[in-house]
Amino acid sequence: MSEMLSQDEIDALLRGTSDSSKPEAKPEEHLDSMESDALGEIGNISFGNSATALSTLLQQKVEITTPIVSEVTIDALRERYPTPHVALRVGYTEGLKGENVLVLTREDAAIISDLMLGGNGIDVDPEGLDEIRLSAVQEAMNQMMGAAATSLSTVFSKKIDISPPLVEVFDATKTQTIIDRLELWETMVLIEFNLKVGTLIDSKIVQIAPIQFGKQLVNELMTATSPQPVVPAAAAPKQEAPKAPAASAPQQPVRQEVKSAPEVAVSQAEFMPLHAPATNDSIPANLGLLYDVPLSVTVELGRTKRSVREVLELSQGSIIELDKLAGEPVDIYVNQQRIARGEVVVIEENFGVRVTEIIQPHERIGIV
Repeated sequence: MSEMLSQDEIDALLRGTSDSSKPEAKPEEHLDSMESDALGEIGNISFGNSATALSTLLQQKVEITTPIVSEVTIDALRERYPTPHVALRVGYTEGLKGENVLVLTREDAAIISDLMLGGNGIDVDPEGLDEIRLSAVQEAMNQMMGAAATSLSTVFSKKIDISPPLVEVFDATKTQTIIDRLELWETMVLIEFNLKVGTLIDSKIVQIAPIQFGKQLVNELMTATSPQPVVPAAAAPKQEAPKAPAASAPQQPVRQEVKSAPEVAVSQAEFMPLHAPATNDSIPANLGLLYDVPLSVTVELGRTKRSVREVLELSQGSIIELDKLAGEPVDIYVNQQRIARGEVVVIEENFGVRVTEIIQPHERIGIV
């Protein structure tokens, strides 16, 4: 018969069994300073484009600037938003995996919805956020995040798409749909932007995402910006090919090729002096005679074709879909000749175009 265990040994075994039954805790993730700076830069790029889209929708000057990146827990989030706010959850369907939540004050959401519905945004009651007004806010945020996704597509060099945002008025002190979702995120990254809409809004808009999603964005940025190695794959096989035949046969053709190459280079080099006459002093003087000639500069946002019936059916408020995506470069014409491409910017209360590319002369041929 086996020897009986003492009580101390039994307790030790029980403690060991109890400890082994507990799931091993995963190490908590955090952002380092480099990752925080990278997320701030990503926010600058994406929400800068969002400001342009929102400005077009609201017919107001919109600025979204100065992102501040930090980490937050669910308890700290409840303390931060003790009063009801408007939250919009946005998921990514292509290019990225994950979701994030945008948080607005009810006052800001009420002003945005009023402007979307044709109002002036003045003396708006935040308590009047009914289903229709929330839908207007939802559409505004959808356009904003769509523009942000387009910017990320350019930065990350791949297509990124989002799902339509889900909107609700939530109270962080209570348990509701979006807060339930946030409970699943062990740690969260919080990116806070300044939001200005004309003289109506001077407030904050906050983006909240799981820490894993923030790290995913940083990894995508690092991958897109890292230089790709250049592998000269064709160099080695070309050297090996002449060695396959007999040693005496290929030597003479190789020498003939080496001799012919310098001859071509020398003959082309003789054209270099032809560039010298182009630097005479008469060209600036001749151009000076044309400096006061007026030119018509036109910026084309896009084009489309419509039948006569469709044109006659247009009325105030009709929307015409163009052949360009939001965020694509616009074409700049001078006297109906395309000479450059650019991006739309907002200067105070006016639109402008920042030139991003000058079209080479050979590309302009045949373009009206």
